[in-house]
Amino acid sequence: MSTAADLKSLLGELVAWDLEEHPVRATALGAPGHDDRLGDFSAPAIEARQRRERELLAQFQACSDEGVSVDDQIDRALAVSELSGRMILHDWADWQRSPDGYAGACLYGVFQLFLHRLRPDADLVSDAVARLAEVPAVLDAARANLDPALAVEPLVRRAVGMCQAGVAYFREFLPAEVGDDGLRATLAQAGEGAAAAMLEFAGFLDELAGRARGSFALGEERYSRLLREREGLGYGLSGLQDRGRAALDTLATDMSARAEGIAGTPDFRAVIAEANEDHGATPEEMRAGYEEWTNRAREFLVERELVTFPAGERCEVVPSPSFQRPMLAVASYMRPPAFTDSRVGHFFVPFPPPGASDDEVQARLAMNSRWLIPSIAVHEAYPGHHWHLAVAAGNERAVRKVYGTPYFAEGWGLYTEQMMREEGFFPDPRMELLQLDMRLFRACRIVVDTALHAGEMTVEEAVAFMEERAGLTEPVARAEVLRYCAWPTQAPAYLTGSIEIERMRDAYLAEARGDLRSFHDTIAASGVLPLALAERAVMEG
Repeated sequence: MSTAADLKSLLGELVAWDLEEHPVRATALGAPGHDDRLGDFSAPAIEARQRRERELLAQFQACSDEGVSVDDQIDRALAVSELSGRMILHDWADWQRSPDGYAGACLYGVFQLFLHRLRPDADLVSDAVARLAEVPAVLDAARANLDPALAVEPLVRRAVGMCQAGVAYFREFLPAEVGDDGLRATLAQAGEGAAAAMLEFAGFLDELAGRARGSFALGEERYSRLLREREGLGYGLSGLQDRGRAALDTLATDMSARAEGIAGTPDFRAVIAEANEDHGATPEEMRAGYEEWTNRAREFLVERELVTFPAGERCEVVPSPSFQRPMLAVASYMRPPAFTDSRVGHFFVPFPPPGASDDEVQARLAMNSRWLIPSIAVHEAYPGHHWHLAVAAGNERAVRKVYGTPYFAEGWGLYTEQMMREEGFFPDPRMELLQLDMRLFRACRIVVDTALHAGEMTVEEAVAFMEERAGLTEPVARAEVLRYCAWPTQAPAYLTGSIEIERMRDAYLAEARGDLRSFHDTIAASGVLPLALAERAVMEG
């Protein structure tokens, strides 16, 4: 198979099949016709999907690049990258190790229906009720699939908190999504059944945690293959770890010098600790600070003409979903639905989990100080994730809407922090120091993620490292480390991607292909490509 028409047909087949098999993902992307299902999570269905992935990968690998455009070649390579990454993880059997995929599908599958409100409330409620009715079946599949010999005890315990927060979401928060009394009553009734199933599942997980004997460590071979075959990088785990350690040392030296200039001491941790004491008094005050700096970042981009804004884009700065808070202690973002005309995204501010103590609330606020908020607003909103994904949504190639990698997405977010500092956005040297601290934090992530999955660090050693070198509080450090255990290779994406994008920018400008704004517009419009493919899109497209 070598013609452009054949390749286009195969790409269309892949996208249509994947959206049908993963309806929750389809909802997030705004692809119509999938919103009334959560999907089949049974072992036979998962095994059938894996067989189909192997078949599709072989078909794409058999395609020739001869006679097709650069963009078509990139699309084929993107499909190969995506399917290769899945193949590498087939025998890892995450579906037997972690409850996250099951509980997450139940919660996000319903939450996302109401996030963008693309259809009338009555239609959304109808689909939500259909999905809520499937929650018991999804959780029954999880019970059947999770294997005590493979399940990872800290990940199982972490998911208990997610399920408990999910119970409150289904019972209390979900009915409030609609104003009509009848629709609200319908949601409440359906939500009660899902809440009961989720509560029962939390009890099952609590019991399973005592029997779980599996390891989270992916191993150097799998990890390195993912870097090379899925991400297109020219090195494996050890090479990545070396880069992380080198960056950590360089950043620490720079930050010591800056701390000396700010406070007369090279102890940048002490300077940052003092800065972190200046924070909002309440979670809502923290959210308002994020909203203010999100708006200021957008205004700066307009004034400096650093990017082009797509029509209709808007970033909503809102509290994080209640069920997400026990799992994620940092800000996050949810993209516009790419298969629609909407360009509205959601920047989730990291509110404390329900029931958090006063000390826990203060710790969460201290990790979002007034001096740090500007960097995170840039990263999550302008010109970070929101601007990038609002632009990328305009790419007409369906395969670019569906597939991507955090090595570009998160690399872009960190790149924008660096770029905005270079352009003079941060008006105070303490803000610049805190921005560099976020970069150092990402260097720490590289070191810890690689060490954890190579079996060189325990969870407790990783928590201690993040406390000491990244300056995190113990609860935040622990939440971070458990995230790395659950999502191998993702945490290094930030700094790795930023460094590569900075290199691409310098080459683009050196070759006089355009100005900084042109570089930003071109690379963002290419999608969320693996880094090597993003470079082709910029330099060859």
